[in-house]
Amino acid sequence: MYDVFITKASKYLPNEPVANDEMETYLGLINDAPSKAKSLILRNNKITTRYYALDTEGNPTHSNAQLTAKAIEGLFDENFKKEDMKLLSVGTTSPDQIQPSHASMVHGELNIGKSIEINTSTGLCNSGMNALNYGFLSVKAGVQDNAVCAGSERMSAWMTADKFNHEAENLKLLEERPIVAFKREFLRWMLSDGAGAFLLENKPRENSISLKVEFIDFYSYAHEIEACMYAGCDKLEDGSLKSWADYPSDEWLKQSIFAIKQDTKILDKYILVKGAESLRSSFDKHNLDPEKIDHVLAHISSGYFKDGLKEEFAKKGMDFPAEKWFYNLSEVGNIGAGSIFIALEELMNSGTLKKGEKVLLCVPESGRFAYSCALLTVC
Repeated sequence: MYDVFITKASKYLPNEPVANDEMETYLGLINDAPSKAKSLILRNNKITTRYYALDTEGNPTHSNAQLTAKAIEGLFDENFKKEDMKLLSVGTTSPDQIQPSHASMVHGELNIGKSIEINTSTGLCNSGMNALNYGFLSVKAGVQDNAVCAGSERMSAWMTADKFNHEAENLKLLEERPIVAFKREFLRWMLSDGAGAFLLENKPRENSISLKVEFIDFYSYAHEIEACMYAGCDKLEDGSLKSWADYPSDEWLKQSIFAIKQDTKILDKYILVKGAESLRSSFDKHNLDPEKIDHVLAHISSGYFKDGLKEEFAKKGMDFPAEKWFYNLSEVGNIGAGSIFIALEELMNSGTLKKGEKVLLCVPESGRFAYSCALLTVC
């Protein structure tokens, strides 16, 4: 078995940052009416800027595969050229198509000029960590001596007004104002575009920061809790999901079946509690001392959860001081599967990390409540 190191990190954020008052310029007005929920959602999520792979007319400027490829290209240098890549492992919530796989499309964009091993992890926020874990285990086992892992999203194309106009017309209020269901509109003001990438190797780089991957753990609570975040389906009264394939095609637009949706009541009830429970399990499993953790990078979908997460961790005996937490949510937005990559890239390239420090990564996924965490040591 080999040790595994993140030897370089890179990110790509498309176009210019978009301020709160500019969002509907890019995403459009649903049936030409400004959103009444937008200001409340933005006040709670504390996001001030985000990035869209769109122009101001709502036209796409990049595909998800292109965003991911651009992040990966930032890993190439004199020590690691693109033809040196052995494994490409990527994760996303928002692939450009159902098939071919996202990794196939990214491989095509990179123009490497040779065949390589590829892996695609799908799902929600944990798909990026799943992709990282595949690369980590491959290098650790000696199957490959390097792996490029990436997490990315292009959710803006899912959130443009034209995707919701039919539903809004179908759900008119008595005063004839077209509306869209809150569980669908909620995420229009939460999500952002971008990609982050790591290079994994079996040796640290000399004269530069490398991060040794100590472990990556995963937990799912789908055996206890119904779906909370979902797309390509709708939730029935009993909590089960009805697939898009079981709806007549003329209902797909009327009910925004393909839109990504959030059950906020279930989210508030479980997301923090189960996150603390899963992290406590990892600390017990690996006999970790919370006081020995130097940096905590927790992916949160909204600033609304920031204080609550710290409190829930403390209840489980993991009371990390405020100065150890690192967030960039307010500046880059919620980039789902790419968020933890982009946060770690910023910390890794900040010049503040010191040899021997421990970096904790925590990623929740509200789909049906799955969690991951990883421990890294600065080399």
